[in-house]
Amino acid sequence: MPDQTIPDVRKSVTVAATPEHCFAVFTERPMDWWPPSHVLLTEERAGLAFEPGVGGRCYEWDVSGHEIAWGRVLEWEPPRRLAMTWRIDGNWRPIDDDERASVIEVTFTPAGPYSTRVELAHVQLHRHGADAERIFRALDGPSPGETLALFAKAV
Repeated sequence: MPDQTIPDVRKSVTVAATPEHCFAVFTERPMDWWPPSHVLLTEERAGLAFEPGVGGRCYEWDVSGHEIAWGRVLEWEPPRRLAMTWRIDGNWRPIDDDERASVIEVTFTPAGPYSTRVELAHVQLHRHGADAERIFRALDGPSPGETLALFAKAV
């Protein structure tokens, strides 16, 4: 039985934009905010996309057309929420098994008349098995973290 006591990692940022705009930037323009070091490909990345809707992929492709999925969309609720599996191992290599993948949850909550609090949470990290503690330590740190800092600049 995997250790289910691995805590969630939650980070957030508040940006001057509506939830609708934030959800669109997050899901339609991931190349504008995805950290350039977060690559599963062996060749140069050519693109990165979310397929909208439950069951869609979050995937990247390289200049040769090879594709690797970062995960599958579990929840697609524009403009409030997105959840997907996160298919990586403790060495930051792709895995094909959603049963061993943790989950990334992203929420877009109004924080004023023209601002939104965006929270990105890595949950169910125990699903990574022996790699769970290592992945937790790599993710745990001050908020907003690199991903949300880049997202805030893109918005």
